[in-house]
Amino acid sequence: MSADALIKALGLPDATRVDQRVPKKLLAEHGAATAADRRQVQDWVEEVQWLASLKPHLIGVPAFKDAQREYLEVAVLTLKLKPGAKLGRLGELLHRAVPYPVLLLTSSDLGTSLSLAHIRASQNEADKTVLDGPVLSVLLPEAGRGQDFYEAVALAKQPQSDLFALYQGWLDTASALDIAQETGCFQPSLTRERAVERHAALQGCRELKAQIAHLRSQAEKERQIARQVALNQEIHAAQSQLQALHRTLSGDVA
Repeated sequence: MSADALIKALGLPDATRVDQRVPKKLLAEHGAATAADRRQVQDWVEEVQWLASLKPHLIGVPAFKDAQREYLEVAVLTLKLKPGAKLGRLGELLHRAVPYPVLLLTSSDLGTSLSLAHIRASQNEADKTVLDGPVLSVLLPEAGRGQDFYEAVALAKQPQSDLFALYQGWLDTASALDIAQETGCFQPSLTRERAVERHAALQGCRELKAQIAHLRSQAEKERQIARQVALNQEIHAAQSQLQALHRTLSGDVA
């Protein structure tokens, strides 16, 4: 249901709809670099649908071109995975297979996720594109929940200067949803600079949580009192840093 909720919330013009099935063979040929990747596509992908193509003359947002990339359209696709499939690699393969920036909705055992990734021209192969940074993937709220996010993701509420800015707006909105899983509250970033700051703080939070868990595990096994004290001091310092990053995520001054 959350996939339908997002599609409705996007508010895409009817003229952008494509609604065409994409053969798995094309995904395997264009996105899978290895035999193992091709097997994953064949074994775990149920269906791929090209839902919509957001082109300048259809949505009133100009194309974008610079030395690294050319965004002539944004593609909206849905990916349905078979039970037991692992999303990470398969989502990345699809983003790599399409020569346009993709807004991808993936249905799996875990629910429905939204993923996005910038692309750029390949430096080694003419007329080829590669991912420009990691894929951002976030689980969508169930229908009836996450109303603030579904309102913020609308096409009309994204930057309209060009397709790069539009797509970046969706990335920042998805990042704010990712941050909400840490803070419990969805809060859009008001500027691009703020979005970058909050995204970095989120990564820092996750790294610190892993560090704290590791230190606690060490402390539980440690038999020397002096070492236990030192580890607990490290835990306390990391927790203080975590609190400061949480204030950054929530908009307070750290």
